[in-house]
Amino acid sequence: MDIAIIGAGIAGMSAAYDLARAGHKVTIYEASDGVGGLARGFKEPHWDWSVERFYHHWFASDAHILGLMEELGLRAKVLFPRPYTVLLHDGRWYPFDSVVEALRFPGLGWGVDKLRFGLVGLYLRLTKNWRALERVTADEWMRRWAGQRVYNRMWRPLLEGKFGQYYKEVPMSWLWARIHARTTRLGTYRGGFQAFCDDFAAQLRRLGVEIRLNTPVVRLDRTSAIGRIDQLTVTPSANATNATDATNYHKVLVTTSPSRFARLAPDLPQDYLQGLLQLKSMGAVVLVLALRQRLSEDGYYWFNLPKDAGYPFLALVEHTNYVSSEHFGGEHIVYCGDYLDPDHEYFSLSREELLARFAPALKRINPDFDLSWVRNYWLFKAAYAQPVPALNHSQHIPSIETPLPGLYFASMSQVYPWDRGTNFAVEIGRRAARLMMGE
Repeated sequence: MDIAIIGAGIAGMSAAYDLARAGHKVTIYEASDGVGGLARGFKEPHWDWSVERFYHHWFASDAHILGLMEELGLRAKVLFPRPYTVLLHDGRWYPFDSVVEALRFPGLGWGVDKLRFGLVGLYLRLTKNWRALERVTADEWMRRWAGQRVYNRMWRPLLEGKFGQYYKEVPMSWLWARIHARTTRLGTYRGGFQAFCDDFAAQLRRLGVEIRLNTPVVRLDRTSAIGRIDQLTVTPSANATNATDATNYHKVLVTTSPSRFARLAPDLPQDYLQGLLQLKSMGAVVLVLALRQRLSEDGYYWFNLPKDAGYPFLALVEHTNYVSSEHFGGEHIVYCGDYLDPDHEYFSLSREELLARFAPALKRINPDFDLSWVRNYWLFKAAYAQPVPALNHSQHIPSIETPLPGLYFASMSQVYPWDRGTNFAVEIGRRAARLMMGE
């Protein structure tokens, strides 16, 4: 078959890998100038490694991505440094990324609350019955079983930070997935995530996959002669290197956001289109700074910032307390990130305006911080970054195989109950490939 894939993110490339190995001719269309999607990175001339635009890491339990790397012969390039995640309590930061550290954390008290915290965590690690948990919100379930104190200290700030105004609507199954599958060990790739994406793309090209960068797709049309989606209309950007006319394909896989897919394929049945448009999601705004000196004197990696404590963003991540600053010319890389409604004010602010907003928070982390520490900084925004599941969400996920013959859809909105990330992008991309091949 001649197959087109829209999007050169991890899902699209994973599908292309299996399809090409099975002997199909695959063309990937990518609107941007590089591969990787939300896992893309950037690199300064004096850096040896790239830096992700949106902070990324893998968990030791991420079997799909790590298994793919084994197949690609790249597993030896995965590193698992030991970072430290911290929580705020009474103006001090405490490590909170292991059972021992959780038991030591004073913010949960020393009696029944800590016992309930431990029992709830143990139950969620052991149970596999997530479908029962999708019938109740995380807000309601955690208040009842973990207790008000633990919920307000631990889980409510996480839910509010991730989902904003929707935090009381999120099912407990989503929180179960975070606790059930994740590990304290965090992995990265030698050279950065962009190095992995580039290595992956190189292997795809060796398999005969054509990757057309700077080639946005504006429409998918149905050809009435054979009753299937098999005409792909491509409108390249002004600087496209792979300009092309409309091309016919036997099958098409789209890996964009649900709303983007709905605009690309207006011939989809109304009920499927409506299902796409009803899916909610949050955007992401990330300011990345290259500092001349370390921000966290204690060497902490991930600061969970409670918004009710006056912090203007969700997470502060000092990347070079996870991987060495030697890879970045001795500079210290810091992320200031947040999940926000796409209509939020931050999406309209410039990088200079956001730095002015965020700088006081950096000074709270280190009172000696000064803007003179900032050598350079970059602003990245994504309108589609965090799906927002609803109660009984498994009943409302659009199918990968759409009602139109030959047209398939794979996005992070469909990996539920799992959370978005490169691991489950691999899983859904490969699952879509199997469906496209009739398996």
